[in-house]
Amino acid sequence: MLYGVAEGDGQKEAAAHSKATVQPSRMPRIPMCCVKMKRKLDPEVRSFPGKKPCKGTEYPSPTGIVPCPATPTTFGHIRTANGQGQPRRRINSIQPPTGLQEWLRTFQSWSGPEKLLALDELIDSCEPTQVKHMMQVIEPQFQRDFISLLPKELALYVLSFLEPKDLLQAAQTCRYWRILAEDNLLWREKCREEGIDEPLLPRSGRLTKPGFTHSPWKSAYIRQHRIDTNWRRGDLKSPKVLKGHDDHVITCLQFCGNRIVSGSDDNTLKVWSAVHGEATAQCNIEVIFAFRYCPRFVCVFTLFVCLCFPPSLQCLRTLVGHTGGVWSSQMRDNIIISGSTDRTLKVWDADTGECIHTLYGHTSTVRCMHLHEKRVVSGSRDATLRVWDIETGQCLHVLMGHVAAVRCVQYDGRRVVSGAYDFMVKVWDPETETCLHTLQGHTNRVYSLQFDSIHVVSGSLDTSIRVWDVETGNCIHTLTGHQSLTSGMELKDNILVSGNADSTVKIWDIKTGQCLQTLQGPHKHQSAVTCLQFNKNFVITSSDDGTVKLWDLRTGEFIRNLVTLESGGSGGVVWRIRASNTKLVCAVGSRNGTEETKLLVLDFDVDMK
Repeated sequence: MLYGVAEGDGQKEAAAHSKATVQPSRMPRIPMCCVKMKRKLDPEVRSFPGKKPCKGTEYPSPTGIVPCPATPTTFGHIRTANGQGQPRRRINSIQPPTGLQEWLRTFQSWSGPEKLLALDELIDSCEPTQVKHMMQVIEPQFQRDFISLLPKELALYVLSFLEPKDLLQAAQTCRYWRILAEDNLLWREKCREEGIDEPLLPRSGRLTKPGFTHSPWKSAYIRQHRIDTNWRRGDLKSPKVLKGHDDHVITCLQFCGNRIVSGSDDNTLKVWSAVHGEATAQCNIEVIFAFRYCPRFVCVFTLFVCLCFPPSLQCLRTLVGHTGGVWSSQMRDNIIISGSTDRTLKVWDADTGECIHTLYGHTSTVRCMHLHEKRVVSGSRDATLRVWDIETGQCLHVLMGHVAAVRCVQYDGRRVVSGAYDFMVKVWDPETETCLHTLQGHTNRVYSLQFDSIHVVSGSLDTSIRVWDVETGNCIHTLTGHQSLTSGMELKDNILVSGNADSTVKIWDIKTGQCLQTLQGPHKHQSAVTCLQFNKNFVITSSDDGTVKLWDLRTGEFIRNLVTLESGGSGGVVWRIRASNTKLVCAVGSRNGTEETKLLVLDFDVDMK
């Protein structure tokens, strides 16, 4: 269809082009079939600034067409009109058979239908090698670079249907295809399909060919592909080790931007830098005449350049103030909120380590919390939930209705969902402090929740996972298959990944209730799954067996171990994991002294030179 459009438009434009460049009185007489073929092929008809046809399709302008006789056009005349009039290689190993010219004259004397009949009979009498020879002669004359014949907008539309790897191969065809395949909007759509939100701007000073512009979106796509490859099979360098919290348990872990926050039952939180101390500028001058330190950078001033080194992987500050173990935390930008067995929440400034507010109200351990914008909802073993304003430190609402400890909570800014040891899940309107729905069905404690503003997903010690409609309170699906406590879940775009104490991980479609994959087999975890996280490609899981494993989200196949503790199986545990696009942070330790409490940081980033 697209070729037909190009042909029709090409005929109109070619006619106008011919009138503008060639005087009719000087135009040699050309059979219409030759002219029509010429108009299909001439790339100048479709030209725009910077456009060049592919090599091998540079046909002459109408003034350069070799006149054909007035008799019906032959294949040889078409080859001449296409600019390929140079004699093709003949078979010189034998002399022309006697009577060949007479045979050809006889063929020319026949009518069109008679010629077709004769060709049919001739082909039937040929051997396969002879037919192959005919194809090698004929096929090149009908190969067309249709992309160069199309307007740029249509050409880009056609290329948009290619997969990125095919698009990269197409760019190697010729210069014009490369220019098209470098189109920034084309690659922006490819990035959007892969969830890449930001282009990768070229580094200053990067040399490029004159007149050629690299696509920042293409660079971003290639960078992400290399990062994914690093996760799958890149060399696993020794992780950076961040030691702290002595031999205590790391109970909660947050990772955002370049900052890691760990909470422990030693009553403290620690703020760590997640970046390597690489200079933002380089200089060969060794004379240093000034030195300055600030919380974010160490600056060394040379004669010509200031070198700024972000603090390398290290503990930036320890947040001290709780009088009991820290069991829950949340972080956004430079604000950290922590909940403790001392029955309080604290709001901290991560840059300075200052405690901004201490939130009093709960009468037992603050076991869970969820932060949304400037409000945080906390759940406690006192069976209540409280809504707080983190800017003022004021308690805005108290939600009462559970009759046992609240173990998990989710908040989307409009509705609060809580799960408790009373086997219940409740949906709340925090503004009116009313319970909209009590979701009954579990037969044991509820330990985990996910909420996407449409569905509530709850995991319980009764081994089941239930999917609920938040508006009606109805149970849509009961997901069965696990054999023990579902301790951790993550929900994105109707895909749920659940980790269980039975050492397995399952991938579910919550719209259908179907289990898509079970991550098991010879490489499965040997003990309870402690934490998990997933993106569009991978599932990362940690376990009491001292390993962190990488799995393929689509196929459920085991890819490799990212972390394997030497003490695994004898007490070494990976308690928590948090991952970004390029880094993995693992909180490890043991309860019997076989593994030192620490954070392991693995880096999968690439250097786009």
